[in-house]
Amino acid sequence: MSEQTQEQGAAQPRRVVVVGAGMAGVQTAVALREQGFTGTVTLIGAEPHQPYDRPPLSKAVLLGTAEGSAFDIDFEALALELRLGCEALAVRPDVHVLDTSSGPVPYDVLVLATGAEPIRLPGAEGVPGVHLLRTLDDAERLRPVLAEQHDIVVVGAGWIGAEFATAAREAGCAVTVVEAADRPLAGALPAEVAAPMTAWYAESGVALRTHARVERVEPGAVVLDDGTRLPAGAVVVGIGARPATAWLAGSGIDLGAHGEVLADDHLRTSLPDVYAVGDCASFPSGRYGERLLVHHWDNALQGPRTVAANLLGATSAVYDPVPYFWSEQFGRFVQYAGHHPAADTTVWRGDPSGPAWSVCWLRDDRLVALLAVGRPRDLAQGRRLIEAGTPMDPAVLADPARPLKAATA
Repeated sequence: MSEQTQEQGAAQPRRVVVVGAGMAGVQTAVALREQGFTGTVTLIGAEPHQPYDRPPLSKAVLLGTAEGSAFDIDFEALALELRLGCEALAVRPDVHVLDTSSGPVPYDVLVLATGAEPIRLPGAEGVPGVHLLRTLDDAERLRPVLAEQHDIVVVGAGWIGAEFATAAREAGCAVTVVEAADRPLAGALPAEVAAPMTAWYAESGVALRTHARVERVEPGAVVLDDGTRLPAGAVVVGIGARPATAWLAGSGIDLGAHGEVLADDHLRTSLPDVYAVGDCASFPSGRYGERLLVHHWDNALQGPRTVAANLLGATSAVYDPVPYFWSEQFGRFVQYAGHHPAADTTVWRGDPSGPAWSVCWLRDDRLVALLAVGRPRDLAQGRRLIEAGTPMDPAVLADPARPLKAATA
């Protein structure tokens, strides 16, 4: 920030408005204070609850071992203004105003952090007993369903479907998962990598039906397109999420094919003084040579630091992370780092039918992605190697008894 800007800021504090009170929005507000911003920070959240973390919703909150997952942040001490139960409606960039359900909010800089919203199952709207799992209210509505040990049908064998099925089995429910593709995680992992995970369902007592499309949902049942009728005291839909950006229509902010805000490598949008971070935005990755749309917790944690640094103008920070996420399902800890589609070589470490194994993806003998099941050391070392771009020896890499870092060429 120039001395002139700082002097102006002292006389007329800059107003930063952050839309979205999830991980990305909250961490943006916190990062601004940590990096020395002294102006006004207003955090706007559509939900009425104190800002909270989402990963516990599919675990402790769902199972009743925790009442909530509010962030351990003293918003008052950080002088962060919270406006909860306040829905963003539109942006008027020409006058630097955000329109909300509580009235207009002027801004000098606007940060979009509205996250993603779950895709609903067509035809299931309004049917009793159909649930999503994205918000604290969703988890609280599902908690008594698990406690009463209903027969549950989960639509979608992605990450959230597997995590919910795990919790439902732990609660003693009978669970059937229906998946339109031929395997779990079809949209996330190659067939040969997802194949070993199919067995996890049966081992945990979950019935997995692949190539199964839902024809309709009725009270108490899910009917598949082959006529099969599955009893369902409750139906949980986990068929993906899309960026929560419909409210930006007509704003002049460029959106991508998935409805995401098209941010640049500094997380700036197509409009001046407007940034975007987290699940609602994609960014160009120099590391991977393509634009990435990352719907994971770590992206919502890391991106805000870049937004704050660029907003304050002290540095020109480029956002090009190694994407990372984890999932706890069926008694296994699954971790993934990187981005594998452009890889030219796949190397396995360990027996995928066993409790612990990893898959490494290389491009030109450099590690670009890693999936680790029960091998957290592989993940930790692999993530650093991806960041460094270190050449690897595939023959050494394939030996699960050797540390991954010993496989450098």
